[in-house]
Amino acid sequence: MGYYVVADRTETSQMRDKYGPRKGLEGPFNFGGRVLYYDPIEGKHYDPRTDFYVEHDEMIIIRQYLIELLNRG
Repeated sequence: MGYYVVADRTETSQMRDKYGPRKGLEGPFNFGGRVLYYDPIEGKHYDPRTDFYVEHDEMIIIRQYLIELLNRG
């Protein structure tokens, strides 16, 4: 399995400066403009703007949106 970076370097750099690493979490990751972290202990993605974990059903929608973006470009 591979991955594809959708954001440009400037956007990614700004995202990392604004959000930065968080103890115990992986990321930050840009999901089409939405910044999320992955919590390996919980097995869920964390949204720092809402301070909640993203539900599994919502992550499916986010991933489908990214796949559509990749297929267009």
